[in-house]
Amino acid sequence: CGNQIGAKFWEVISDEHGIDPSGTYHGDSDLQLERVDVFYNEAAGGRYVPRAILMDLEPGTMDSVRAGPFGQLFRPDNFVFGQTGAGNNWAKGHYT
Repeated sequence: CGNQIGAKFWEVISDEHGIDPSGTYHGDSDLQLERVDVFYNEAAGGRYVPRAILMDLEPGTMDSVRAGPFGQLFRPDNFVFGQTGAGNNWAKGHYT
């Protein structure tokens, strides 16, 4: 659930700062870019990339984030995941 909430967070923050799903600024006010470096790094070509690392024990959630409306906003190497989940078992996830 954390990465799904995080994906929605980045949608809202991107909208507030005038950044489209490709990471390009299309806002209408200079105020939107005033503190954009708190949440984003500016990459080549003026593309804004979230300062985030998304982690999970299984790739399914990451696949859904990448397939979502803002999935291309993230750098591929900012996704860290395992191949087997914890099966909703907290202890298994904690000690993995």
